[in-house]
Amino acid sequence: MDDDLTLFLESLEAVESLQLVSSNSVFRRPRLYRQRTEDFEKYDDKDFVFRYRLSKETVLFLLEKIEHLLEYKDNRNQSVTPLTQLLCTLRYFATGNFLLTVGDLCGISVATSSRIIKRVANAIVTLRKEFIRFPNSQEEISTVKGQFYKIARFPNVLGCIDCTHVKIQSPGGDDAEIFRNRKSYMSINVQTISDANLLITDVVARWPGSTHDSTIYQNSQRHRVFESGAYNVAYLLGDSGYPLKSHLLTPYLNPSTHGERKYNEAHIKTRNTVERQYGVLKRRFPVLAVGLRLKLTTSVHVILACCILHNICIIRKEQDPINDGSIPNLEELIQNGQIPPTHNIAADHSYGFQRNYMTQYFGNLTNRN
Repeated sequence: MDDDLTLFLESLEAVESLQLVSSNSVFRRPRLYRQRTEDFEKYDDKDFVFRYRLSKETVLFLLEKIEHLLEYKDNRNQSVTPLTQLLCTLRYFATGNFLLTVGDLCGISVATSSRIIKRVANAIVTLRKEFIRFPNSQEEISTVKGQFYKIARFPNVLGCIDCTHVKIQSPGGDDAEIFRNRKSYMSINVQTISDANLLITDVVARWPGSTHDSTIYQNSQRHRVFESGAYNVAYLLGDSGYPLKSHLLTPYLNPSTHGERKYNEAHIKTRNTVERQYGVLKRRFPVLAVGLRLKLTTSVHVILACCILHNICIIRKEQDPINDGSIPNLEELIQNGQIPPTHNIAADHSYGFQRNYMTQYFGNLTNRN
């Protein structure tokens, strides 16, 4: 929403609380309140999930985590309850509709809706360390490796890495064009690492859309930890847009041997988890596919909040989202966020011995079968 419009709407709200003077008498203009949402009681479980993408039980679970951050210090002007704030924000995440629609659904003004979405997103982001965790203990690492191995017998995989683009409005300023990606729209390039269960174990959501995927990774904390050798024998799987490293394995561009072809097949099947994860994430929260018309900082927090909610849904075994047709062209919008990689010519082939070892492994594995 344009800042001028937001300020205008906020000023209208402020006027309602001003004292009006007439004929030497002072009186306060009465405020009119639309009925706020009663959807929690109104809808059955199925319809509730359809509208908010979370079950009632998970909404209450989440509310308990962040309620203290959403409470107002007083009840002036019939403050919006934490539950209503949360439902309003979830409805926005679930529809990608403009704030006007959200405000109408929740019975509150457009300007208030905008502030609520920012407030709730910020509150959810405080849960990041609790729900977005990279495996660290030996037990966690062994479990994740075992789960990946079951997919295509690719050993020692600790995560699959990729990026997706989330459309934003132009942030303005002299540097706005750096947010324009190769598909010519403004975006934030979001990097995540996924485990075999589609859990997001690492997320970086701050780079402009023109930034190459490999640049994001090589400037990330996770890259530094891997380079330090902290994970010993463990791999990330990435597409050809990433440089080949001792811990980051990429596919062969032109596989010529039986082992290379089998390596690529296993690589594709295993790495597919991160691509599926993006599909689930954006079907559950279509706002990430439709695009964000918010200030840049708020957009980043909304992206992070959706990633956290995605993990909460998986941990709590929420049903997988489906494309119910409520968002026109949703699948096309999801695909529009995936930009094909440009082959990374900066790959350090001194690390090729790791991939060669894996190629030999898959060749021998096939021969034994």
